[in-house]
Amino acid sequence: MRTTLLGDVVAAARVLLCIRPADHAAFIDQLLGEAHIAHHYAKRLGKPHPYWGNGSLMARAGMLAQKREPFTSDPAYLLALRSVIDGILRQTSDLKARGNRRTVDGPSVML
Repeated sequence: MRTTLLGDVVAAARVLLCIRPADHAAFIDQLLGEAHIAHHYAKRLGKPHPYWGNGSLMARAGMLAQKREPFTSDPAYLLALRSVIDGILRQTSDLKARGNRRTVDGPSVML
């Protein structure tokens, strides 16, 4: 996945506001995985992935329904932001542990 900026976190949190909080962790892990794969696709082929964008989390999130950005005092928004940040931390530690390998439907493959 491309380097994550604050706008990426905000865009993903706005998507999470559209789904149940109980589903946040699994959903953000899926989005991060798709952005990661899209990044490698774009690097290899020189064009964005047709479904998942250019490899940024913002591009991936931008393809989904999002709520308007609420004030940061909104508890649901704060939980969504935390879910995104927790997901990024999980992905970072998982990729480091695998030596930047990502499991895609089975054995670990280098992307």
